[in-house]
Amino acid sequence: MQDAILGIDVGTSATKAILLDLAGREVAAASQSYPFLTPQPGWVEQDPEAVWQALIRVLRDIVSQSSGYRILSLALAAQAGSIIPAGPDGDPVYPMITWLDTRSQSVTQQWQADGTADTIRRLSGWHPFAGLPLPSIGWLRQHRPDVHAATARFLGVADFLIHRLTGNFATDLSAASEMLLVDVTTGQWSEALCAIGGVDPDMQSEIGWAGRQVGEITAAIATLTGLPAGTPVIAGGNDQPCAGLAMGMTAPGKVMLSTGTAWVLMSVVATPSPEAAPPWVNVYFHAVPHCWLQGQLVGGFGAAVDWWLRQSWQAPDSDGPLDNGRAYEWLNEAVKGSPPGSQGLLFLSLNGPSQVPNAAPGGGFIGLELAHTRADMSRAVLEGCAYEVRWALDELRASGIPVEELWLAGGATRSPAWPQILADVSGVPLVVADYADWAALGGAMLAGWGAHAFSTLEEGIARLQPPVQRVLPNAALSTLYTDRMAAYRRVARAVNEARTAPGRREA
Repeated sequence: MQDAILGIDVGTSATKAILLDLAGREVAAASQSYPFLTPQPGWVEQDPEAVWQALIRVLRDIVSQSSGYRILSLALAAQAGSIIPAGPDGDPVYPMITWLDTRSQSVTQQWQADGTADTIRRLSGWHPFAGLPLPSIGWLRQHRPDVHAATARFLGVADFLIHRLTGNFATDLSAASEMLLVDVTTGQWSEALCAIGGVDPDMQSEIGWAGRQVGEITAAIATLTGLPAGTPVIAGGNDQPCAGLAMGMTAPGKVMLSTGTAWVLMSVVATPSPEAAPPWVNVYFHAVPHCWLQGQLVGGFGAAVDWWLRQSWQAPDSDGPLDNGRAYEWLNEAVKGSPPGSQGLLFLSLNGPSQVPNAAPGGGFIGLELAHTRADMSRAVLEGCAYEVRWALDELRASGIPVEELWLAGGATRSPAWPQILADVSGVPLVVADYADWAALGGAMLAGWGAHAFSTLEEGIARLQPPVQRVLPNAALSTLYTDRMAAYRRVARAVNEARTAPGRREA
């Protein structure tokens, strides 16, 4: 009987699990999806019971594939930013309000106006925006006081599932901190933050660093899943920090760029200091004990490229849009037909410039001429995303955060062209691995460490991390892209000024 460890990624649309032996070889894998519920415009909910049943099915599937292996432990890398109002027994009293939900926009606007947002930022490290738990709780307090009154515990996805698996109410700091109810310096439920939402801190889950044991699989869950009763459940973390852990982000100097529909930039810091961080950056707990992260949304670049390929272009030999596989094949070929700099064409982020406070959404092509080709436009889209990343990296450096290398995960790794453009524009070496689920891998590392299969997290990383390749910047393009970066900033600021102040002339 060989030992194995189980990492589970409870994502926004699906739960995925990987079972690894202690040498990092995949033994089994499983996934199960679940839907969103949109009962009203701007509302994005999920049924907590559907998420729970998906986890049960995934665990059953893993067990059925793992003959000859003993599962030492498991850990959850769960979506953070969603909230489950629950009764004293942990059973939901209302649907899960997800991080995609925008119903609390009026609450966050009110908090911006009266200064509450500044208090939240100072104490939690987070800017309160619609979709995060505390604003959603504030919305319930104002608009559904019956639900708010019936709620004894506001649970994140991780502690909801941990309670179902073990009977204990427990979570980790990286997941709990995104609720905006935890003091980012003390790691405790903040009475001041809880008071803003009308939350009883004494009724919330026990919190601590990731990697500690928070319970065992109960006899009832063993019957449901096939897992042995008593299997240790280890505190995992927020899915993004777990992905960072899997990439070896355990000390300052390493920066991760997660490239999904939205692109998130994360960097490790040794101490939390919201006041010293750039104003648009969030500061929160890492899944690595005694480390924190600075993270920011740099743009919906995955969505921008999807728009470019699927809405504006068709497959050359078809009347329909490109399928997902051919999309990146076509993109890689297209950019080969345009030189670095895209013949002077710029593409501004469709979300607005991420480094400009209160930027208006909207962007597009700047400097488009009749001579420009679809290849120029395609390269300009990729370069425009890269300019936003470089801008964010420059701001990190200015705030005292070193940037030695950039780990790349997600959809952008599917395009050979995009990592090279990112490296050339940013001037930073990229580290890329052909791997599907970094969050689940980070969960597996924590599971192994918590079960004492590894003496340190670093040992777990060394054993389990897949092979990587480095993409080096082309030094010959440094001057070109420095000049283009300066032009991008000027144009982005001018366009944003024109959009936010109608009637003014562009700079």
